[in-house]
Amino acid sequence: MIIYQELYIIYFISALLFMISIKSLSSPQTAILGNNLGISGMTLSVLATLLVLPTRNDFGILTAGGVAAFLGILWANKIKMTNLPQMIALLNGLGGLASVLVASAELERYTIYSADLVIGIIVGSIAFSGSMIAFLKLSNKLNIFAFFIRTRHIINTCLALAILILSIEFALKANLFTAYFLILACFAFGIGITISIGGADMPIVISLLNSLSGFAASAIGFSLVNIVLIITGAIVGTSGLLLARKMTQAMNRSFLQLFFSNEKETIQNQTNEQYAKTGSPEDAAFLMQNANSIIIVPGYGMAVAGAQYALYNLMNLLETKYHVKVRFAIHPVAGRMPGHMNVLLAEAKIDYNKILSLDEINADFENTDIAYVIGANDITNPAAKSDSSSPLFGMPVLDVYKAKTVFFVKRSLNAGYSGAQNPLFFADNTLMLYGDAKDVTNEIISYL
Repeated sequence: MIIYQELYIIYFISALLFMISIKSLSSPQTAILGNNLGISGMTLSVLATLLVLPTRNDFGILTAGGVAAFLGILWANKIKMTNLPQMIALLNGLGGLASVLVASAELERYTIYSADLVIGIIVGSIAFSGSMIAFLKLSNKLNIFAFFIRTRHIINTCLALAILILSIEFALKANLFTAYFLILACFAFGIGITISIGGADMPIVISLLNSLSGFAASAIGFSLVNIVLIITGAIVGTSGLLLARKMTQAMNRSFLQLFFSNEKETIQNQTNEQYAKTGSPEDAAFLMQNANSIIIVPGYGMAVAGAQYALYNLMNLLETKYHVKVRFAIHPVAGRMPGHMNVLLAEAKIDYNKILSLDEINADFENTDIAYVIGANDITNPAAKSDSSSPLFGMPVLDVYKAKTVFFVKRSLNAGYSGAQNPLFFADNTLMLYGDAKDVTNEIISYL
């Protein structure tokens, strides 16, 4: 009995570390500390749990845990920053699957109805299958069938009714086969509600699925009477839900619009009369050294090229040699994941005070000499303000088109991740700089 009392004290300390960790992660200045506190809390939880393992199972559990830890370390060291959204989607899914497996094990042992177990199964299953779809979409490995898109609301409604009926059936008469059919129905429902969501909304989906995996863990925690699962799952669930809500507000979306509107087809607005003017790094260098203010807008292309260090060198050169005011504009969903651009710029030691959000900097574009858009597309698309047929319509975007001159660094004129063509390419004040984001920026630096 004493060891279980000590176990819960350790669990409570771990939960406190998780709460402080989440709070610390809200600021770039304390993010590293928050990450380390989270690691410490999880380490304490695992070690405390190992102390009370059944003797007959400890070798198998330790072996499985050791192999998993080794694979996790190996994968984390090899993952590129550009692949972080996919990795997070996959880990969200595994968290949901873990809850389903634990709930299934409990049902195998006792075969009795438990509301928290059923909630864990439903929410965990949806989080798992939905996250797998998000992972495949972010990895560009998923083709959507038009027939499914046209009929998905009917299919999803039928699946939701099936989940309700199976849950009632299990409540009235606990049966393992009913539980397994419930899991399969939830897997299918998770796929159905995620598969047709557009790429521009995928960061919201990731946060929402992360929230579901947290709530699933919390529900399982009640069933197991495990305080650390209850508290940690609630923290993850609530923070993920708040983040998703904040992003829907930033994109002028709602959860209903997110899940109950079909992914729009690619809309190409380019005509034969439209053309994009091409500039050169030398042109950009000349205008930049004579500018008073420059706003740099990074996007996913910057992340792919790893151009954050080149941007630091460009900023440093412009400020010290030419006394130009340089700032960075960050859209809430730039880089397919919240905070993706902030992390990359912080990695390059760019001053946090120069990194401003959409609300903080959007009004300044009309008084800015140059907007340097590097690898961003959808988040700068003015069609979001005026074209109701665009999949981006209604989403707040960075008003880079209001700058006196726009340099757009991009490999081609291809549409963005949402599939919408960007009329900014063809604006009178836009000059396209074709090529790799890092190479183009380094060429500008060489001319400066």
